[in-house]
Amino acid sequence: MAVGITVGPITAEIGAASFVHAFFSTVSVHCEPNGWGTRYPHLMNHLYQGYLSHSQAAEALEELQDAHAVLDKVSPSKVVWDVEDRSAQPPWGTNISSDITSLGNYFVSSTGRDLFALLEEILKLSIDRQKDATLG
Repeated sequence: MAVGITVGPITAEIGAASFVHAFFSTVSVHCEPNGWGTRYPHLMNHLYQGYLSHSQAAEALEELQDAHAVLDKVSPSKVVWDVEDRSAQPPWGTNISSDITSLGNYFVSSTGRDLFALLEEILKLSIDRQKDATLG
């Protein structure tokens, strides 16, 4: 079953739970040298855990944009599939599209959307409509 992110009546499908975990694992390993949630607490400790209040969405959006800027400079070969098991690899291994040039554009939802763009859109919706976001 696919994981989605919901704000009010709108749900955007992301993908398998392992894919979502890989996204957040990659963010943590490459952007948070002091460990999970130390640099991006709203994104990693709230949204990833399944709930982000609309009052925290602006901070989460800033964190997301910062993570995107960092990961834009990291090779796709550095993807982290599971922060707890660093030897884990994506099901497709290293067989990725030549369009993927960095970890900033590595993650694409099961519906074909860039995951950073999808999350940015949803967080802006949360801010604009003052509706909380849920991940699950």
